[in-house]
Amino acid sequence: MRADVPGLPTPHPLIEQLPAVYLEQDFLRRFLAALDDVLAPVLLTIDNVPAYLDHRSAPDDFLNWLAGWVAVEPHGDSPADQRRAEVRGAVARHARRGTVGGLAEALRLETGGTEPEIVESGGTVWSTTPNTPLPGDAVPWVTIRVRAGEGQRLDRVRLEELIATEVPAHVGFTLELLPPGGGAGAGGAGE
Repeated sequence: MRADVPGLPTPHPLIEQLPAVYLEQDFLRRFLAALDDVLAPVLLTIDNVPAYLDHRSAPDDFLNWLAGWVAVEPHGDSPADQRRAEVRGAVARHARRGTVGGLAEALRLETGGTEPEIVESGGTVWSTTPNTPLPGDAVPWVTIRVRAGEGQRLDRVRLEELIATEVPAHVGFTLELLPPGGGAGAGGAGE
């Protein structure tokens, strides 16, 4: 929330808007200076609207509101750079939502660039022969493996929440968190 900033200069002093005959009036000068103190934050905010609407320059507290405009819900404890990146690419990511590429991109953004391994149970086939067997499994399912980087701690609950919003509603998933390096490890199931 934008608020009063003591000593904030006004970009358009009211006294300068009056005819010269009023400039010598001490009471009028003090009265208009008080109004300038009240109006300065409003005028400066209005003058800077383009900066508020740009993810690169929006103040941190305004960034969360801007995120709501593009249907992104960054976690409040995420670093500001990560929240800005989520807002920046939100519209393009919405177009890819529900796809393997969209899920991988969302996971890379959340984990700071870690490349996930995604295995899906479905598939497509084209055939001129009738009764050609369908590819994939009957139950739609996605298995996601994310390997933690060196010294990185992955938050399972946060990742499962993200995956649940990215995969289609009828598709179940399994999340496996792997330790750093080449060792194997397994996680639990999500929905």
